[in-house]
Order: sequence, then C-alpha cells, then structure tokens
Amino acid sequence: MRKPTSSRDRDEIRPEYDFSGGVRGKYADRYRKGTNVVLLDPEIADAFPDSDSVNAALRALLAIAKSAGQRKRH
Repeated sequence: MRKPTSSRDRDEIRPEYDFSGGVRGKYADRYRKGTNVVLLDPEIADAFPDSDSVNAALRALLAIAKSAGQRKRH
C-alpha cells in the first residue's frame, strides 16, 4: 500500500527537472528555419542506409518526373 503524499512532497521539484538555468526559445530560430521529419515504412527504410541516399534517390526521381513532364507538353 502506498504512503499518502504530503503537500510538501508534491511541491518539491526533483533536481533532474529543474530548468531554472534554461534559456527560453534557445532553438526557436533553428526550428522555424525548417524541420521536416518523414517516417518511412520499414521495407523502404531498409533500402537506404542513410539520409544522403534517400535524398539522392528523391532527387533522381524528381529529375525523371520533370523530364517526363516536359516531354508531355511538347
């Protein structure tokens, strides 16, 4: 059975949760510049060892799509 907590116990902050030395908005500008997190399905993620390879594949796909789009207009 649990011991009832006193109001003194509830008002104390654990040392690991003390943010009195924190800086408000420290990363706000970095966040505003752009964050884009994409979750890949496991079988897709297995095909790419890192984010550089994903970006290279997407750039190649984009180039193919652009070239196919230009051919259709002519």
